[in-house]
Amino acid sequence: MRMKQFVIITMLLALFGLSFAAQVGAGEASAAKSYSGDFWSRSTLTGDWAGTRNEWAAKGVTFDINLTQVGQSVISGGKNIGWEYTGRGNLTLNIDTQKLGLWPGGFFTVEVEGNYNKPINLDTGAIMPVNANQLFPTPGKQELNIPAVSFAQFLSHYFGVLLGKLDTTSGDENEFAHGKGDKQFFNLALNINPALLLTVPSSTLGAGIIILPTKDPNAAVIKLMVVDSNGKANKSGFDTAFEGNNTYIIEAHIRTDFFGMTGHQLVGYTYSGKDFSSLDQSMRFIIENGEIKQEDDSWSFFYNFDQYLYEPKKGQGVGIFGRFGASDGDANPIHYFYSLGIGGKGIIPGRPLDEFGIGSYYIDVSNPKFTGLLKDRKILRDEYGIEAYYNFAITPWMKLTPDIQVIRPAQEEMLKIDSEHLLVSKKKDVDTATIIGLRLQVVF
Repeated sequence: MRMKQFVIITMLLALFGLSFAAQVGAGEASAAKSYSGDFWSRSTLTGDWAGTRNEWAAKGVTFDINLTQVGQSVISGGKNIGWEYTGRGNLTLNIDTQKLGLWPGGFFTVEVEGNYNKPINLDTGAIMPVNANQLFPTPGKQELNIPAVSFAQFLSHYFGVLLGKLDTTSGDENEFAHGKGDKQFFNLALNINPALLLTVPSSTLGAGIIILPTKDPNAAVIKLMVVDSNGKANKSGFDTAFEGNNTYIIEAHIRTDFFGMTGHQLVGYTYSGKDFSSLDQSMRFIIENGEIKQEDDSWSFFYNFDQYLYEPKKGQGVGIFGRFGASDGDANPIHYFYSLGIGGKGIIPGRPLDEFGIGSYYIDVSNPKFTGLLKDRKILRDEYGIEAYYNFAITPWMKLTPDIQVIRPAQEEMLKIDSEHLLVSKKKDVDTATIIGLRLQVVF
């Protein structure tokens, strides 16, 4: 049994490193970023700090700072009608040891993140949060945390290792539908495959292997990783990292260039040996209390693709994207997941930084399993939705994004289990929700 676990750990280590490898390799190949320019054309609001910022970047030290503010309202349907304003700030420090004059192939990353105010995610009745930006660093809490302190070391052009506290949201990368709800779509379902979220915490201790089969990180990356299934952004993780509740991950990401235009294919698998309830914490807003059956371990399979169909200039044009996910359907309420959409970048003449997206998703929901008299009760239905957004680049460092979502939520009724865990009372139906929003991101 231990030999089997060792083999699985080794494979998973390679998987998790894949997403990080793409970032590391890209940083290794690119020239130092310039922060200079006038107020309207430079890449950041605060510029080059009298030249100091450019000097640091040339030596491999960069600070990426941004603030993303979101105003959103459920205007019909859902559980509650109302408007909420929220925000999240992020500071990421990256250090390239070779450019700093130390040793080749080393990359440090430290991320500090915090959010404020409560979003409308619980007002829709949906499993999928309509404001993914507010899930980070810690869902349901307004905190300032350090979700990532990691180190990657490439031992050759083809192979590297990664360890530390990891921000795993860099995985499941997609050209038109990816991020933390701060750059493209607002809804979590159109930013990352939700089937894998139960087994892979967004911030957790882990280690992995990075493989670049062709030496070019933009052509192909393979990652094998093992991470702590109990990881949280507001915890160091050392208290749970060695309890044996680990998640093993393998992921491969390749460039395809079908039709002579940019495209990518990604496939991955996760397995966690942790014991879960059949209704995980992230789903507990559905009911206020109740006896939930426990489930052993969980797995997920995930796939995504993106493909430009019109690309007059590299990285600009119109394309399609899609995702598919599957899980055990026991511990994980997301049994099967599908999404499909269209994305575009810089297609309006004179506006090369504008982006747009239209996407839809469908979730085959697995109902939680209760114990006792409630064991046959079903409280969820399949969920589906559609979202459209447009990013207006006011300047390279400021983007304003109107957004609309229409969702048939998984929660069909507003339910409450009484203190004796015997009765389920119907409070009201939860109808299809329409959500409008406006996002403003400023890069400092």
